[in-house]
Amino acid sequence: MSEDDRTRAMRSPGDGRPLPPRPDHGQRSGGAPAYRVPSAGPGAPTHKLPAEPPPRVREEPPSRAGGRVYGKVRSGKSPVRPLRSREEPSQQGPGGPRRRMSGGTILKIVGGLLVLLLVAGVGMLFWIDSRLSGIDGVLADYDGRVADTPGTNWLLVGSDSRKGLTAAERKELATGRSAGQRTDSMMLLHLPDGGDKPTLVSLPRDSAVSIPGRGRNKLNAAYSIGGPKLLVQTVETVTGVHVDNYMEIGFGGFVDIVDAVGGVEINVRAAVDDPKAGLKLKKGTQLLNGAQALGYVRTRKGGALPDFERTKRQRQFLGAVVKKAASPGVLINPFTSIPLAMSATDAVEVDSGTGVFDMLSLGLAMGDSPVTTVVPFGGNEQLADGGAAVKWDRAKALALFNALKEDKPVPQDILDAA
Repeated sequence: MSEDDRTRAMRSPGDGRPLPPRPDHGQRSGGAPAYRVPSAGPGAPTHKLPAEPPPRVREEPPSRAGGRVYGKVRSGKSPVRPLRSREEPSQQGPGGPRRRMSGGTILKIVGGLLVLLLVAGVGMLFWIDSRLSGIDGVLADYDGRVADTPGTNWLLVGSDSRKGLTAAERKELATGRSAGQRTDSMMLLHLPDGGDKPTLVSLPRDSAVSIPGRGRNKLNAAYSIGGPKLLVQTVETVTGVHVDNYMEIGFGGFVDIVDAVGGVEINVRAAVDDPKAGLKLKKGTQLLNGAQALGYVRTRKGGALPDFERTKRQRQFLGAVVKKAASPGVLINPFTSIPLAMSATDAVEVDSGTGVFDMLSLGLAMGDSPVTTVVPFGGNEQLADGGAAVKWDRAKALALFNALKEDKPVPQDILDAA
């Protein structure tokens, strides 16, 4: 191989191909002599050209799709980072990696919410307590008053008071225009100290009883003559049971409470059509609004003994409305619990010693499906004014009230008779 051939081989590209022969035969352009590599004799060092630099990688701007950066796309043969799938959840927010809440932080948040709910609940209880209307002197002591008996006894009274009702509302509810105030229903609720169920006893308003200082008359006459105080004294005298709490509700408040809880579901055992009570119902289970519920507990239609059937409907309704009011769906919903609290405190009157926690125990007791009965009676009694009143079965009535006084279950034969 000639010297020119070796020179061309050394200047050949990396693929080993020899350079084509120069047309100037050893002359540069312009006549300048070409550079020649000295001959390499035996044992002379071999000269190599420096290696070519690696291909330059060109970085392109980040690729964006839908506003998300998926990485840099590199040209050439360099490795390319794979794009993240759209379905892959992002662990990085706008300001950097997203931090997950620790278990301790979650517990603190839950604890804070519970404290907030507790404070709100306690605040609501005190608010309700401040709105309760107390009647002074209802449970005042008197000579010969019955001593305190075991358990807690409530006298629950539904009056026919039209207080707060406009003329249009009285017409719509068919309550009449009576200016007086009488008891429309009376019930004695016994809450035992032990684990037995509460007992709810209806006291027929036309029962013949001895009213202290007034002789024999109907039970509701005690309220008409001396108001709640004389009524409590009369009930304690004829039953021998000490009354611990008193609660009264009128017609208007009755309707508001039922409407506040969204109506009550009642199983109407027989169709009712009573224009005087403004009521027309079909047989079967149905949702009653406030006006319908008021008519349902007031009507005297149906049954061989209208008053007896009436007291049964009153107990049925009272249990249904209290159970609905105490349900979680009503209590934890501010859109129902707050209107209910406002309606109840506006409608209800209690003795001055009864507070919100007493009312709470009453609601819990009624939600526990109490045992219900009525004072056993048989026949009528003629009164001095010529009227007739319901006569109690003395032996069975004593057995009933003695059981309540002693905080014992009511005998089964009395319950069966009711």
